[in-house]
Amino acid sequence: MTNEGQAAVYDVVIVGAGPSGAVAAKRLAEEGMSVVCLEQGSYPDYTKLRHSGLEFELTKNQYFATNPNRRKDPSDYPIDVAESEIEPLMWNGVGGSSVIYTAAWHRLKPSDFRVRTVDGIADDWPLSYAELEPFYARVEHDFAVSGVGGDPAYPPGFDIPLPPFPMTAIDRKFSAAHDRLGWHWWPGSNSIATVKHNGLHPCVRRGACAWGCFDGAKASVDRTHWPACIKLGVKLVQNARVLRVETGSDGLATGVTYIDRESGTTHFQPGRLVIVSANGIGTPRLLLNSASTQHPQGLGNSSGMVGKRLMMHPYGTVTGLFDDFFENWQGPYGQRAYSLEFAETRKDTNFYRGAKWQLMGMGGPLATVGSWPWGSGGNVWGENFHETVRKRFGRSAYWGIMAEDLPSEENMVLLDPDVTDAQGMPAVKVKYKSSQNTLDLLDYNVLRATESMKEAGAYEVSSTPPMRETGWHILGTVRMGNDATDSVVDRFGRSHDVGNLFVMDGSIMPTSGAVNPTGTVTALALRNAEAIIANRRSQPVSQTVEARKVGY
Repeated sequence: MTNEGQAAVYDVVIVGAGPSGAVAAKRLAEEGMSVVCLEQGSYPDYTKLRHSGLEFELTKNQYFATNPNRRKDPSDYPIDVAESEIEPLMWNGVGGSSVIYTAAWHRLKPSDFRVRTVDGIADDWPLSYAELEPFYARVEHDFAVSGVGGDPAYPPGFDIPLPPFPMTAIDRKFSAAHDRLGWHWWPGSNSIATVKHNGLHPCVRRGACAWGCFDGAKASVDRTHWPACIKLGVKLVQNARVLRVETGSDGLATGVTYIDRESGTTHFQPGRLVIVSANGIGTPRLLLNSASTQHPQGLGNSSGMVGKRLMMHPYGTVTGLFDDFFENWQGPYGQRAYSLEFAETRKDTNFYRGAKWQLMGMGGPLATVGSWPWGSGGNVWGENFHETVRKRFGRSAYWGIMAEDLPSEENMVLLDPDVTDAQGMPAVKVKYKSSQNTLDLLDYNVLRATESMKEAGAYEVSSTPPMRETGWHILGTVRMGNDATDSVVDRFGRSHDVGNLFVMDGSIMPTSGAVNPTGTVTALALRNAEAIIANRRSQPVSQTVEARKVGY
């Protein structure tokens, strides 16, 4: 069933209600622009969480699993990962993946913007750290980032707006160990409130950040941004599967076609400007599915780069067992401390770039016998069960090692030629293989993290190879650049091919850095929204839309 109707023309149509879409919607609405956001999912139902109950560890993945292929919510779509070493993880709903991220917060380092200049590989960004710095500071306030400012691994000026979590016994073990080794360490910076801020409550340290935040302390944008967006007049349409970005005879975007997943009705939502914020898989999926006579390779894909250069931060772990008992189940789950000692290219290695280490929370008793972060888990059941729990619970810690992922055109997102989602839109096929550089990089960092564990007093240390279900950071598939022949969007996220089409999510990042990308993704969205505001009077708009005679 199709309902063309006469939908109101909005200044901006945004696809995706995750972090970048929410940041853009809020800033544009503050300037009086009319904004509608289409989201394929709905608000998270936090009443399904049982963080304080005995059943939490048995039910946490029932509704808030990070893997959409396992979760299979009606808002999800099939992703073929048969040819991928890493499985992409995401949340499809209002808040996007900020609902299930662990909230570790970073900026990229200056060299991350200049990898070609510094190391002679990959690419330089079409902007610098200095250009993005003021936008980093603004989103850090909105996202309630807590921690300790002044990390010497960054240029001066990286201040943290909220106070840090208190250091615990395990944090002190590793800070002292790194001081003795002469290696960098710093207290964890997290987008988790330690005091009341921007509608958030102080964290009670349940250590359950990765499965939604029952207490309302983690800065997911369903809490930090969407209430403000709604008050500003942004229209949020839930359960709206966007099938295509449409274009007029002048080649400019006219709006989007979507299906109401509940009624099955197809709608066209017109708009003067379209922003796609559907993550590094959903965005190329939509652009490729928007192919037309004018854009036969997919919308905005004259370079052939849409979907290519996928980066997902391969991840390994190094775990230590200790004699001392400490509260390792306490939050924050994602980052109690971190080290950037080995985050950039070193002359004494056989690989380029580096990795970030994050000291992680271990979880509750059942987490001591799970595959994470122990690998296969070994022989932990039966007669070994109680001894395993005794050794691990309250007496273990691990470094999560996040490798910088260099771009390769062999790693990509494609439309699945055979499988569709429930609304008939082609599903996705992901091809990804770690490079030898990545494998060497991880091997080196595992050895160094093992030294760290032993220096901190671990009597037994184990490690895992790159882990499969770790694709939280989906980057690079709609890369930005100055040259339209080898990039999809310009330095402000505007399509080289379609003058009123923008992309605002991690897909535009030319390189990945070695740190969690949400800070960079949201800073870019704010910067690009400001550019739209500054240029709104000269913004090209399709004459098909202007003919509807709805003014600013």
